Amino acid sequence: MTLFPSGHATHPQWRMAAALALAQLRAQMALPQYASAPTLGLLYITDHYAGDAQALLDHLASELPGVTDWSGTVGVGVAANNAEYFDEPALSVMLLDVSPDQYRVFSGVAPLPRQPSSGFVAHTALVHADGHTPELAELLAEMAARTETGYLFGGLSASRGAGVQFAVAGDGNIAGQGGASGVFDGGLSGVAFGTEVVLVSRVTQGCQPVGPLRSVTAAHENVVLQLDGEPALDVLLDTLEVSLDGDPQPALRKVRATLAGLVDAGEQPRGQQRTGHFGTDTRVRHIVGLDGARRGVALGDRVEPGMHLAFCQRNVAAARADLMRICAEIREELEPEELEPAPLESQDHTGRAMAPAPGTAAQGPGAGHHGRRIRGAIYVSCSGRGGPHFGGPSAELQIVRHALGDVPLTGFFAGGEIAHHHLYGYTGVLTVFT
Repeated sequence: MTLFPSGHATHPQWRMAAALALAQLRAQMALPQYASAPTLGLLYITDHYAGDAQALLDHLASELPGVTDWSGTVGVGVAANNAEYFDEPALSVMLLDVSPDQYRVFSGVAPLPRQPSSGFVAHTALVHADGHTPELAELLAEMAARTETGYLFGGLSASRGAGVQFAVAGDGNIAGQGGASGVFDGGLSGVAFGTEVVLVSRVTQGCQPVGPLRSVTAAHENVVLQLDGEPALDVLLDTLEVSLDGDPQPALRKVRATLAGLVDAGEQPRGQQRTGHFGTDTRVRHIVGLDGARRGVALGDRVEPGMHLAFCQRNVAAARADLMRICAEIREELEPEELEPAPLESQDHTGRAMAPAPGTAAQGPGAGHHGRRIRGAIYVSCSGRGGPHFGGPSAELQIVRHALGDVPLTGFFAGGEIAHHHLYGYTGVLTVFT
């Protein structure tokens, strides 16, 4: 087993950041425990580099000629092994040592086929998407249907400028895309993986219920009219223990801090009853308005009778606890004795995480003697979760590192997270390759 080389850096000039990341990649590729000739690269950049995305991709591709395939996108932040670069010019790269017959890069001009072609059967898929794409939810469901498991993981581009995506294969062009450069704006792109690419993926929610789970008994488009037969607005106000009588501003402030967790009709709600946290069956959506005439609550998603709904709020302690929970589930699936937790790092004067002192770390990347070991990880987190939400710079990524050990990791802070065939918000999607 070899580890996936990874590199990350921040610098006002993208060429300097690329040089720093390339130095890390080359140093690792020279070590026996790392893959020496990976062919698939994942590239995540912050939106500070979005205007230079093409030049950056061309530079990395020319410096790493053995890496024939690239995928990735832009975020307001990028993730690395024990650090997050949030709202600063930075990039994060990981090179996946996966057999070329076990993955396919796809994009809008070279989509993943509905029927298997050339012997490749998609098992799972890493997906990057533009949040402004029309009928995105339907496109994700259709993409999931093109895989054997129906499992997607990834997220939406997040940028104050161009929402770029990277999708390159073979000689720099995906078959069928003609002279396309490999940098796209809009639609879906990503990498489909075959059955031999073994991965474990979990979703962590960033919100905690503040009321019981109720049934939607009446709704119109995106307005919830009744919950358990009672006017939805009355249920919301009762849950928050506020009133719109008199000065409504205190009540409205509480409503603005509240969201709604939705479970599709026909799905059996699981997570909230079992752990007090939302499960993967729940999608958190904003409350976008109150309908006083119909006593309804308008949400940022379509609502139908038969759905379940629980009002919720973002909660730092709950988010930390739930992130630790999914890391523990991944560890258990890989066998309990497989990993020793790494110590939480101290920080230097810049707030960047420092390496642990000699003799205090876990037994190296993917430490352990039995069971499956982690070769690399991808973490896609909501842009609303990064930074101070977890208590300090890089705190979220340090939780992951403490739980999984010193394993290669890349990822980005997204405008929405993708898992299964759903689009989430305020969540983190952690996927490890074993």
